[in-house]
Amino acid sequence: MSNTTHTMMIPEYRKAEQAGKYNKDHGMPYDRGGADSYYDRPMEPHYYPLGTGIGEKVEGSSMTTEELEAYYAGYYINEEDDVKKY
Repeated sequence: MSNTTHTMMIPEYRKAEQAGKYNKDHGMPYDRGGADSYYDRPMEPHYYPLGTGIGEKVEGSSMTTEELEAYYAGYYINEEDDVKKY
């Protein structure tokens, strides 16, 4: 697994999220991070530019710093909120 580190603390991710920094559209990095956490999947940065399962999947090694930040924000915010599919 690559790109599994983050540089911000959860309050910083949440502040950026509340300011509208992250695109929350289905398939985008924030959405995919939140989904991985929700379904209790391992952290594996990725996204689908055309929507989940549509078109080519972009893997973490090909993601920009901003895209990785959005993925981590979705994952860690959901982890802190403890919203899981049980």
